[in-house]
Amino acid sequence: MMNKLTQVMQALTVGVLFSVPSLTLAATESSVQTQLLDKFQSGQYSSKGADSCLMCHRKDQSVMAIFSGVHGDLAHSNSPMANLQCESCHGPQGKHRGKNEPMIVFGSDGNVSAELQDSVCLSCHQDSERMSWHDSMHVQAEVSCVSCHQVHSASDPILDRSQQVGRCVECHSEQRSDLHKRSAHPMQTNTQAGSMVCSDCHASHGSMSDAALLQPSTNDNCYQCHAEKRGPFLWEHQGVVDDCSNCHDVHGSVNDNLLKRKAPQLCQNCHQPDGHQFNVEPDSVFSSGQSCLNCHNQIHGSNHPSGNYLRK
Repeated sequence: MMNKLTQVMQALTVGVLFSVPSLTLAATESSVQTQLLDKFQSGQYSSKGADSCLMCHRKDQSVMAIFSGVHGDLAHSNSPMANLQCESCHGPQGKHRGKNEPMIVFGSDGNVSAELQDSVCLSCHQDSERMSWHDSMHVQAEVSCVSCHQVHSASDPILDRSQQVGRCVECHSEQRSDLHKRSAHPMQTNTQAGSMVCSDCHASHGSMSDAALLQPSTNDNCYQCHAEKRGPFLWEHQGVVDDCSNCHDVHGSVNDNLLKRKAPQLCQNCHQPDGHQFNVEPDSVFSSGQSCLNCHNQIHGSNHPSGNYLRK
């Protein structure tokens, strides 16, 4: 129990005293956060644990739901309920009975900042998956752990592949619309069964790459599924080697194959039509069939000795 007390108190103290300047000022001026810090330092935990809390909260189904999940599992040694119980996360009871003193309240209507809410979660959840959390886009947007995760439940929807995408697009509305375009990855949603979820590509707890990708680069991420595009090729297409997203809208597109634009307009972003009989007549090679790909069909790279123009 004392290890847990030390971890939570240190996390809360660090959150208040060593945050960025704007948060430090806000935390200093917050009487509630100051009270909570004092309560952690005094460590006046209830001798009855959850029994004391349930005297008032047992009729609240959202509270009692914790006993259906891992956080309320008394048999699990790392469970909050097997340690300081409710006070493991919500802080020492102190003189809370009768609401004389506050407890930590989580969520968008919580009484402490997202940073301090997260510090409580991170007092237990410290592992390699959360190494980049403090520099992640979610932290920068002040999105707390409980904005995505449900603690008081039998199962966390964000960890359920059939529900994960639905949870993510509640905030990522641009990506939600992209997923409904004519060309999109097969995503698992509540209304449509697919083979992919957001976490197949993105590390929601942060990563060292752009857009919180699981792999170091966009191409490395894509190659996890599209290995046939990896190469190396004898003749490479430089735009492909540089970045798949030069040509593809990864979340969805109105064009085939997730392309940003139709050929030849897409190709002409880089290639001028010099040397071609360029026109847009109905029988033109540029406007019929697959346009430029009528001839240059090995667009991702070629290993043919005569494939220097990506035609073989």
